Amino acid sequence: MGRFDAGFDGTVALVTGGASGIGRATCRRLASEGALVVVADLDESGGKAVAREIRGDFVRLDVSDPHAWTEVVEGVVSRRGGLHLAYLNAGVTTFRADPRGLTTTFDITAMSDAQYRRIMGANVDGVILGTRACVPAIEASGGGSIVATASAAGVIAFPPDPIYTATKHAVVGFVRSIAPILETKGISCHAILPGIVDTNILAGGFADQARARGIEVMAPEEIAAAVVEAVNSPRTGGLWLCLPKRTPTLYSFNPVTGLGLPAPTEI
Repeated sequence: MGRFDAGFDGTVALVTGGASGIGRATCRRLASEGALVVVADLDESGGKAVAREIRGDFVRLDVSDPHAWTEVVEGVVSRRGGLHLAYLNAGVTTFRADPRGLTTTFDITAMSDAQYRRIMGANVDGVILGTRACVPAIEASGGGSIVATASAAGVIAFPPDPIYTATKHAVVGFVRSIAPILETKGISCHAILPGIVDTNILAGGFADQARARGIEVMAPEEIAAAVVEAVNSPRTGGLWLCLPKRTPTLYSFNPVTGLGLPAPTEI
C-alpha cells in the first residue's frame, strides 16, 4: 500500500512555485484532498494569498539557494511534524516568452550570464537541491513522493528555447536515474511533462497567439491532476506526458544496449 493510497489526509506537501500557475493549481488540488500544503515561492504576495485561500503555510524560497532549502525543510518539519510530498515545480524560461517566440529564432549570443545562471538555478538546481533537502525528511516521515515539473521539451527538440530544453532534459535524466535509488527509501519519484500551459511563465498574449496558430493550450488544473495521478501510481520513475484533451500518459525511451551496464529498469 502506497503512502497516498488512502488519500492525502494528514499529509504535509511542499510545492515550489506555488504562488501562480501550475504550482497554485496543485496547491489547491492537494489542499482540497486533505493535505496541509506549504506554498513556497519568491513571490511573497501571491504565495501568501494562496496559503490563506487553502489554509496552508507560506515560505519564501529561492530554490537555487542550498542554505535556504535546508532552512525551509527544517522549518516545515518543525512546524508540521514531517514532510510527505515535495512538488518541485518552480521554473523559468531563458527569455520571457512572448508571442514572437513562436516565430523568431533563438539568439544564444543575446543570452547574458545572469539569464543563464537564473534558468539553471531555477530549473535544474531547484530540482536537485530540493531533492537533496527533502529526501531525509520524507524518509523520516515514513516515505512519500517527490515530483518535478519537467516539460514535453524534456524529451523532444524545442528550438524556440534550447537552454530551457536543456534544463528540462536534465530534470528528466535526473528523475529517471534517481528514482530506483529513492525507491529503497520508500520514496517514489516522478517527472511531469506538460505541453504549453496557460501560466505567467508566458507573457501576455502568448497563449492567445498560440491558439491562433492552432496550438492548444492547457489549463494549470490539468497538470495538477497529473501530479495527483503520478503520486498515486504503484510505480516510480514515471515521465507523465500531459497533452491537450488526453489523459496523462507514461512516456518511455527506446532502450540502449551494449553499454556493459546492468539491465535498465522499465522507466
